[in-house]
Amino acid sequence: MKSMERELQCPVCKEMVKQPIILPCQHSVCLLCASEVLVQSGYPAPDLPPEPNSPASTPNTRSPRQGRRPPPKVDRIDRVLRAGFGTFPGRRRKEGPPPNMLFPCPSCQKEVELGERGLADCLRNLTLERIVERYRHTVSLGTVAVMCQFCKPPQSLEATKGCADCRSNFCNECFKLYHPWGTPRAQHEHVQPTLSFRPKVLTCPEHEQERLHFYCKSCQRLLCPLCKLRRIHAGHKVTPVAQACQALKEKITKGINYILANQETVQAQITQLENAITQTEVNSATAQEQLAQSVRELGAVLAERQGVLTQALEAARLRRGEALSAQVTEKRSLLEHAGLLAFSQELLKETDPPCFVQAARLTHNRLVKAIENLQCFSLSADPSFRHFQLDISRELKLLNSLDFIRAPLAPVIDTQRTLAYDQLFLCWRLPQDSAPAWHFSVEFRRREGSGSGGHWGWQRLEEVSGTSTVIERLEMDCVYVLRVRGCNKAGFGEYSEEVYLHTPPAAVLNFYLDSRWGLHSDRLVVSKEQRCARSVPGLSLLQAADRALTSCHLTSDLLVGDVAITQGKHYWACSVEPGSYLVKVGVGLESRLQEWFHLPQDMASPRYDPDSGHDSGAEDALDSPPPFAFLTMGMGKVLLPHGTNSTQPTPMAFTAPLPPRLGVCLDFEKGRVTFYDAHSLRSLWEGPVDCSGPVCPAFCFIGGGALQLQELVANRAAEQPPARRVTIQSRVTHLSN
Repeated sequence: MKSMERELQCPVCKEMVKQPIILPCQHSVCLLCASEVLVQSGYPAPDLPPEPNSPASTPNTRSPRQGRRPPPKVDRIDRVLRAGFGTFPGRRRKEGPPPNMLFPCPSCQKEVELGERGLADCLRNLTLERIVERYRHTVSLGTVAVMCQFCKPPQSLEATKGCADCRSNFCNECFKLYHPWGTPRAQHEHVQPTLSFRPKVLTCPEHEQERLHFYCKSCQRLLCPLCKLRRIHAGHKVTPVAQACQALKEKITKGINYILANQETVQAQITQLENAITQTEVNSATAQEQLAQSVRELGAVLAERQGVLTQALEAARLRRGEALSAQVTEKRSLLEHAGLLAFSQELLKETDPPCFVQAARLTHNRLVKAIENLQCFSLSADPSFRHFQLDISRELKLLNSLDFIRAPLAPVIDTQRTLAYDQLFLCWRLPQDSAPAWHFSVEFRRREGSGSGGHWGWQRLEEVSGTSTVIERLEMDCVYVLRVRGCNKAGFGEYSEEVYLHTPPAAVLNFYLDSRWGLHSDRLVVSKEQRCARSVPGLSLLQAADRALTSCHLTSDLLVGDVAITQGKHYWACSVEPGSYLVKVGVGLESRLQEWFHLPQDMASPRYDPDSGHDSGAEDALDSPPPFAFLTMGMGKVLLPHGTNSTQPTPMAFTAPLPPRLGVCLDFEKGRVTFYDAHSLRSLWEGPVDCSGPVCPAFCFIGGGALQLQELVANRAAEQPPARRVTIQSRVTHLSN
């Protein structure tokens, strides 16, 4: 119980609280101390009741044996709190309301707003008063005996009972005399003798005699039935005070149990801190020896500089030692017999729900902070002094600018080269004025709320050489957070700014352009690696342009991938040259693509053009999904057909800027194809496609243009694979064959 004493002290007078009130910031101060603080701040002095620190503070001091006296007068504390001192009752109606009172809370060092009624809106912390009384009886701090207030002074007896209704202390005889059997006074509640009587229940400070039955979670305050009907609480989450009391008690109980169950962890952290302090002293001495040796080698020219650097080193040692010592003190407060835990356990003994809710919110917040501090433990200072070593390899002309070596500055992540495809490729660079780095540490984690699961910790790639790395085995359709920091002889530097990368929505499909399927080499050129294609306008296009005034005549060339899909969900990406005339990217049924491809390439009707999700038979089968699904790009724009885009259905087609990379995701089972901005993974357009047979990636060129398939991160240095033709079959199909 003695370890709880600082929890019961008033932050103003540094003594046990007397008649404490709860400020809007949830801290408690003595009523008298609060009034003195307001007076010092320039507000008018409130009318306070006499402090009940002795039996003489009550008017009933004569013995009942000398004559019957009326029952003792009630304490004026409730009347004072309801009176609204600090207001101006004589102000005119046209005058504006008085300014709100600002109370400088000594605990949180903030100016809290009391309102125009001042301390009248602050409720008594009855729970804290009960805890103080129990504390005084436990540690025997009440050395002054509480005397009966109705015995004659020469024959005064020590009080044995206190009456909560009469608010007076009685010996046995006086209690029987003032509470005769068979009268209403006999039903009064008797308590332990005390010098400060509290109200039996909390009542609303604005509506007299109205008890606080509700708790507003939005405003975080207790309400009476009349306050609940106010417009200000419309739409707020208001619960019965008993329910709020039970929920808060359960949270505090869980917090206490968690801290008590982790006492070994707290002790281990204290041991780690003490070891860190010892290592700090040892490393500090080693660094000072190295510093002195370096300075001696440079001679007398460095003598003055040596003193400056020694002072800097000593100051760093003192700062780190103080920080670690303060952290040790903080961790010691979390041990089993700490005052906060003892105070919380005493707080749980409160049986009055409104009083408990009013007093327990601050304690719950402190327990939550203590738990967070316990879970997110880290040293407040680095015990290493490796960066307090001098670089003496410079010429003597630089002696005046000698300084301790520095850790690398925060790297800058190159967002243009960083991407997430089959794997995640991360690229960065150091600032121009940064110290060199020996190696780098790359950290990444899934963002909370991304995919399934909750909190995800940081994963690390240690000692990464160079300024780029590849991160493998990432989950699909998730957002990852990445950061980098450099390391050299001085230790690790600051982290770079965190970047967010969205992995593809499905497994990446690796394929090549099929150069054997009716390729018109006079108009289409496929690269040696079969990852890039370019359309060169030939004679047929020039002839079509010559006939443009008399007919609609275009030349279309088709390229397909060498992979046919019959199951699963797959994703791939490509980039289209912004200067291309018209390029179509999408998917189509392999059989229908062959039929269309073997038709004459110089088509006189646009019905034969596999335009975005429509083919020559689309008008005949409106209910069936189209065999093709394409997006048309050209001249730096992309045409988004009517349908569903990333935000809402669009009644008509519109154009958008051409993204640097276009992503395509085919869900074979659902018969849906989705086009993405591959850089941000933002959905551009989604539509149906016929998946009754094998489906191939397809590309159509009209006029000049070029496209490049996205290279796999894992195969950046791979050799050119042989020409192939692959069909992805399900396992059942494979076994049946």
